[in-house]
Amino acid sequence: QVQLVESGGGLVQAGGSLRLSCACSGRTFSSNAMAWFRQAPGKEREFVAAINWSGQATRYANSVKGRFTISRDNAKNTVSLQMNSLKPEDTAVYYCAADTKPYISIMKDAYATWGQGTQVTVSK
Repeated sequence: QVQLVESGGGLVQAGGSLRLSCACSGRTFSSNAMAWFRQAPGKEREFVAAINWSGQATRYANSVKGRFTISRDNAKNTVSLQMNSLKPEDTAVYYCAADTKPYISIMKDAYATWGQGTQVTVSK
């Protein structure tokens, strides 16, 4: 069974940091682009960051650029999201997703496999 399992969410004060991890099981995703999306209450799920199959190309939403860093370890079949200088508007459920292709897409419809999500709450 193919699974993506996120961890690392929690409650943090504004200006703080969190590191999210996504563990992939059931198959290897080393040939697939991976991404993080987030969804706040009452809002659409939105793109946060993506990384290509090799880890040599990344892309970020403007709202997180310079604060968040996506990385991957293909040997361990994991993807991470380092989040620094967190703001209250970063509060959301964060989802890990695997693309069907090796190159980056910011469209959620391109991603076929999703984790269950992890809650990130940033207090003022």
